[in-house]
Amino acid sequence: MTGLSPEAKEYISLLESKVNEQQRQIDHLYEVVDKLQKMKFGQQSEKSRFVMDNADQMSLFNEAEKESNAKAPEPTEEILVEAHTRKQKRTKEELAESLPVKEIVCELPEEERVCEVCGAEMKPIGREYVRTELEIIPAQASVIKYYRITYACAACEEETGEGCLVKADVPAPVMKKSLASASAVAYTMYQKFVNGMPLYRQEQEWRTYGLTLSRATLANWVIRPSEQWFRPLYNAMRRHMLSEPVIHADETEVQVLKEPGREAKATSRMWVYCTGKRSEKPMVLYDYRPTRSGEHAKRWLAGFRGYLVTDGYAGYNSVPDVRRCYCWAHVRRHWVDALPKTSDKTGSAAAIGVEYCNQLFALEEKFEKQNLSAEEVAKARQDETKPLLDAYWSWLETVDALEGSALGKAVRYSESLRDGLSTFIEDSRISLSNNLCEDHIRPFVVGRKNWLFCDTAKGAEASALCYSIIESAKANGLNTYLYLLYILTEMPKAKELNEFVIERCLPWSPSLPEWCRL
Repeated sequence: MTGLSPEAKEYISLLESKVNEQQRQIDHLYEVVDKLQKMKFGQQSEKSRFVMDNADQMSLFNEAEKESNAKAPEPTEEILVEAHTRKQKRTKEELAESLPVKEIVCELPEEERVCEVCGAEMKPIGREYVRTELEIIPAQASVIKYYRITYACAACEEETGEGCLVKADVPAPVMKKSLASASAVAYTMYQKFVNGMPLYRQEQEWRTYGLTLSRATLANWVIRPSEQWFRPLYNAMRRHMLSEPVIHADETEVQVLKEPGREAKATSRMWVYCTGKRSEKPMVLYDYRPTRSGEHAKRWLAGFRGYLVTDGYAGYNSVPDVRRCYCWAHVRRHWVDALPKTSDKTGSAAAIGVEYCNQLFALEEKFEKQNLSAEEVAKARQDETKPLLDAYWSWLETVDALEGSALGKAVRYSESLRDGLSTFIEDSRISLSNNLCEDHIRPFVVGRKNWLFCDTAKGAEASALCYSIIESAKANGLNTYLYLLYILTEMPKAKELNEFVIERCLPWSPSLPEWCRL
């Protein structure tokens, strides 16, 4: 710009800064459009082979020369495939080994057991296996009528003229003044909350059994028993959970049509809390609330003093006396969103960020496969994970990203949560991500796609109780339907729901019958 006047130079500089700002805005709009297209049409999986052009193109940490081993054994019983290990197919007998077996022996009619040559009677000399089939017996509905016998003492009546009467005991109903049995209620809950079948479709199914039930009746079968029998179990599990060292938390949307003081289209929240991966008493508890305010988490977690694993939502900051732990899966998602839209992503800052996250998860997977104890995991994290983590923070300081861009957001996300993202190094019981809690949210989200919304707040609260019992049963390796049947049968028998009765019915209780377990 030699020979130009100061005014011209200033004007050119102003234009250049304006062009740069407009280019930054254009790049940002391209990122927004690309993200929206990916959300609507793109691959949802977060596996490396779906977010990188070549999952093996980066070798920042593991050089081929370093890992090479000519004496490494070749695979025999397992077939190694990219990103997973394929196990050998199981036989039909192995697939059905836990099912009862019924044998059908095919015999000739007596009139055909005659030799065509000499006419003598033929005798069986052995049997031959032909095939195995799987038989299914569809559900059937029947009516059970209870009668009880009254007994009288004839001797007392003869001596005093007044008989001594005793009546036989009758099993307590799961719902008073109702046609519902424990099995009918358990089946309705199982269909709705495990299979995601809305009540209006269950209403149609009951018709095929020869019984006309309205969805209002079925809703009562869910709401009343869950409040009466599940609420005590829920409260007991919550007390146990608050004494755990690690709690995971997350929340998802739910729509409630008839909520006082709110429009039908307003969005409410289903909060989910679960114990850590190493807990001896796995629990998953849902809590319905009309908003996403952090005050709900503060109220629910009152008294908890351990590690709280969450995403970066600031609402959890209102929970006092906890050590925050953030999710590295969310960090990785930010780097994935920042990947350049070109065909070659190698060497980009976002690709390096993704690879750092992949390496952290790979180390955790290695520790798990080695079946290390808590103390061994703590040492391995100090020896192997911490140097990698320190390298990540050092590298992050060198990343030059435009403010407001996807890359800039990824950098700011890690920087703003640095302390909480490093907490997992302190204690081996802390997970690297919040995926455990997200996995327990998934059944609710899948069910929501079928039943779409809750009609009332009571229905949403009943759903929270039912999902809590069912998901906790899954976490403890129980057959969900049989566990529901057990507690809906046993708890009504108790004259008083004291602590002893409730503890015996919790999903990790050794008192549960074996037929409840998978």
